[in-house]
Amino acid sequence: MSSDLPFVAALPIDADRMHRPDEDMTRVMLSYVADRLLQPEVPLDGLADRDQLAEVLQGLIAEEGHDFRKVLDVYTQHLALTVLSADSPRMFTFIPSAPTKASLLFDMVVSAASLQGISWFEAAGAVMAENQALRALADIAGMPESAGGVFVSGGSAGNLSALVVARDTARRRRAEAGLPDVPLRVVVSDQAHSSITNALNITMMSALVVDTADGRLTGEAIRDALDGASGLDDVCAVVATAGTTNAGIIDDIAGIGDVAREHGWWLHVDGAYGGAGMLAPEIRHRYDGVEQADSIVMDPHKWWFAPFDSAALIYREPRLAKAVHTQDASYLDVIHEHDSDINPSDLAYHLTRRARGLPLWFSMAVNGLGAYREAVQHSLEMARYAAAQLQARPDCEVLREPDLSVVLFRRRGWQASDYEAWSRRLLETQRAFVTSSGWRGETIGRLVFLHPATTTDMVDEVLAALD
Repeated sequence: MSSDLPFVAALPIDADRMHRPDEDMTRVMLSYVADRLLQPEVPLDGLADRDQLAEVLQGLIAEEGHDFRKVLDVYTQHLALTVLSADSPRMFTFIPSAPTKASLLFDMVVSAASLQGISWFEAAGAVMAENQALRALADIAGMPESAGGVFVSGGSAGNLSALVVARDTARRRRAEAGLPDVPLRVVVSDQAHSSITNALNITMMSALVVDTADGRLTGEAIRDALDGASGLDDVCAVVATAGTTNAGIIDDIAGIGDVAREHGWWLHVDGAYGGAGMLAPEIRHRYDGVEQADSIVMDPHKWWFAPFDSAALIYREPRLAKAVHTQDASYLDVIHEHDSDINPSDLAYHLTRRARGLPLWFSMAVNGLGAYREAVQHSLEMARYAAAQLQARPDCEVLREPDLSVVLFRRRGWQASDYEAWSRRLLETQRAFVTSSGWRGETIGRLVFLHPATTTDMVDEVLAALD
């Protein structure tokens, strides 16, 4: 019997060797994970020597593999030591992370089960649970029952996806009104996050920058900046920040929202860092107006104590996002059969996505929102403590009263090199990791408090190094 089909060689006998259960490797790896999770305080570790790392990694990836213990040793003895631990209670720079133990453990479940979250069709359980977490965040923000969203990789992805919807919604409405298709602009503060600039560049929009006197954008400042200006019909959106990354400043969201409604602009709130502050009753009023947002971003991997990478993007009207972001392809028809379904893949620029909201969902369910309120409150108290201690020093000056958990200060007489030396001394002794920042053209000190295990003694050690 003959065939015109080409000969197909048999698969190599060991084709599945990478996928066979390996009890030894599983136990060793889980033991390592358990040891780290059970550490009372994770080490800060340190900065890298690139030449040394290159030497360690030389030839590690080759045609033939290596014993997993050897590769794990490369990580534990070399690589891990050059990755600063964002989850250390002594991490006082950038915006740290402090994932709960419950969220870290469930992140392992998400990875081990290869859970993804594209659509209701093949991931209903994951989507339902993620939506429950999103609903909790939307309720905290006071958004309507119609609100919904998706977890994306970070604030940058969230800001971009939201502004794409703002742009395309404005384009559609202009077309319906018979207006010409023109390049659009977005009103932003001079303190807006750098990802906003990147998003505008990608979307081919431009920024109408409003300067702020003290770093806080207000509705009045926008009105003053636009007073007498003509040709504002090309503005489609305004961005308010609920906790600037550098200084933790909360914009006048209510006043900005008033201006947005007057002009018919999309109101986007970037709460990537500071959104969690809404949990603290004493400062909740500073967020007044957030309930009017057309879109808001909050990063669980920051102040909501979830692992990297996770950002919640919530829309007031998710169907506007669906009209923009849904991807059509013949092989995707099956997930779009029910038009009433809004899939996670419909709400941002992505398609394939990890079910990255599940660790937050699990941790919220296990710990309760009350624990989150206490943890956020602790961060605020640490910032106030540090500010008070700095203000009491004759050689230091707090530059502004902290809105949230960021403290900006000046060490009188110091230059950039002095702040660098301060940072180096603290890291070498594993007391803390701090870095300088800039404020109004000046190099300054900056401390960020986020981890609920940070103590006043740790803060005192950092401040003592200013002597």
